[in-house]
Amino acid sequence: MDNSKDLLTKAVALVERNIKPQGILLNDPESVAKTCQQDLITLATEIEKADNFIKANACSKLQIIVEQIKALKKQAENILTEADWNMKLHHVSCNFVKHPGHVYHLYQRETGQLYFSMISPEEWGNSGPIQIYKGSYRLEHDRSWTSLEEIDKKNKEITMLANLWSNISTPTYKSLDLNAVFMKTIF
Repeated sequence: MDNSKDLLTKAVALVERNIKPQGILLNDPESVAKTCQQDLITLATEIEKADNFIKANACSKLQIIVEQIKALKKQAENILTEADWNMKLHHVSCNFVKHPGHVYHLYQRETGQLYFSMISPEEWGNSGPIQIYKGSYRLEHDRSWTSLEEIDKKNKEITMLANLWSNISTPTYKSLDLNAVFMKTIF
């Protein structure tokens, strides 16, 4: 029995005994300092519960961070993929200077060479050279490319950001309702 009490005493930190707290002598210092084995067990159980809750709480918070890391990793991969695609499109052959805001049409010749043209497949009709149409892209002002299928979505984003900016650049930015601006530009 005494051996288990020693183990509990080592596992549970008790306040050191002071028979004269703040200089006042206790009437019965022995009864104040007495501990029974059940008190030590209860204290050890409470400490163990607290440790378990703290570990669970920390794991829960770390799990949220792991999910955020995964989301950031996915965003980084998307950014790198988009940057690679934009760079490849900038390296496609063409015989003109490309200007932001214009749509250019990507074709592939029989030889495999990719090139940009200002002429759409509809404009070529049947009179065009033998080529494979690969897609149409708008050159954005930030020098990125937007596919023809994504232009409406991109225009809505640009409109939303322009509205947001016009509200922020005026003194009324303090009362700006971002949800209203967002909903107005999307719908």
